[in-house]
Amino acid sequence: MLFDLLIRVAAFLFTVGILVVAHELGHYVVARICKVKVLRFSFGFGKVLYSKRLGRDQTEWAISAIPLGGYVKMLDERESEAAIAESDLPRAFNRQPVGNRFAIVAAGPLTNLLLAVLLLTLTYIVGVADYQSVLRTPRPDTPAAQLHLQSLDRIVAVNGTAVEAWSDLRWHILKNLGNEVTLTIHRDQRVFDMPISLIGYTADEEAEGKVFERFGLYPYYGAPLITAVRPDMPAAAAGIRVGDIVTAIDGVTLESPGDFVRAIHGNEGQPLVFTIRRDHSLLEVTVVPVMASLPDAKKPSAPQVGVGLSYDDNITRLYATTIRYNPIDALSKGAVRTGELAWMSIKMFGRIIVGSASLKNLSGPITIADYAGQSILAGFERFVTFLALVSIALAVINLLPIPLLDGGHLLYYSAEIVRRRPVSEKTMEIGAKIGIAFIVFLVFLTLTNDFARLF
Repeated sequence: MLFDLLIRVAAFLFTVGILVVAHELGHYVVARICKVKVLRFSFGFGKVLYSKRLGRDQTEWAISAIPLGGYVKMLDERESEAAIAESDLPRAFNRQPVGNRFAIVAAGPLTNLLLAVLLLTLTYIVGVADYQSVLRTPRPDTPAAQLHLQSLDRIVAVNGTAVEAWSDLRWHILKNLGNEVTLTIHRDQRVFDMPISLIGYTADEEAEGKVFERFGLYPYYGAPLITAVRPDMPAAAAGIRVGDIVTAIDGVTLESPGDFVRAIHGNEGQPLVFTIRRDHSLLEVTVVPVMASLPDAKKPSAPQVGVGLSYDDNITRLYATTIRYNPIDALSKGAVRTGELAWMSIKMFGRIIVGSASLKNLSGPITIADYAGQSILAGFERFVTFLALVSIALAVINLLPIPLLDGGHLLYYSAEIVRRRPVSEKTMEIGAKIGIAFIVFLVFLTLTNDFARLF
């Protein structure tokens, strides 16, 4: 438990460190290009814990006490308490042309987007472990069943765009929620198109993991493998052994461990006939599920037979795949995917604002720390992908036209370009109050969502 907590905290700080430094370096580099004097580059807020002055301008590079962000402090007459040397006045931020100020502020979030492109490009070059887009039999009450999708159908394209693996299929479905789409299906030796409707499905459901379940699209993992048998439970009494493969329960074919769990759910005390493949033979045994507590104390008692489940290695090896590109194609795909993810994030914020998506979709530092820990334990590719996703989210949030955020400053500068004069101090003061209120509300909301997910 303590180890898991330390991993999550370390992964979170590492994630924040990379993304904040990249963001602030964007501001810093463009400020230097525009010949603006930078006084301090700080990772973190609050009290400075360590600093060192470097360069001709003796810029202070600092680490501060609260590691949840950072800032670049530039020479600015509006913020300086001491008199500024005459020679430094042309290098003050507030004296720069509006185009320079716009570029300096925009550079932060744009650097986060560039970082996401590079991170995703790296994953595509190294190779992304995935699973072929092969379907298992949909549940009878789902649209997929009504469309007569079958076990081992493989979706090879969505709207004419090739689907390379399961994650690719999920992405294309997610992009097209609310629309009519055409799936290209490979079945046996035939390839045919199947029009489907995703009208009525929303990205909000995807965030809660419900879209694919509701529609009936599930990956084919094959019959579940028994990896453990508790000696005091019904499975052991029925003679089930480690290494057995459960192909069916009460005549219903199983094509994943999840099918097994669903087959015994609600059937405590009811005799169920398990069809077992052992070595090269099939046999049937009767098992009566009993109510028992799951190892996870957060969950209530559930019907169980006392087995551990996993995937059949023969099946997973058959359908496992690695998606890999040459550097040029990887860069192109990384850029396209970054743009698509950024646009989807913008649309989600818009839907939240107009009330058509739940505020529960917003996550805070606790959820990010949890996902950071999970992704770093899952391997290099997962963690790098996670970094890219958070970097895109950080860029989009900072580009929102909210005072105090980069997008708020860009809004002021855009107004200045149109009006040919700066926004008044009074307007900026009112904007600052609105921005503070928004940020406080956002922090409260995301933390509330985090604790709701946690408990």
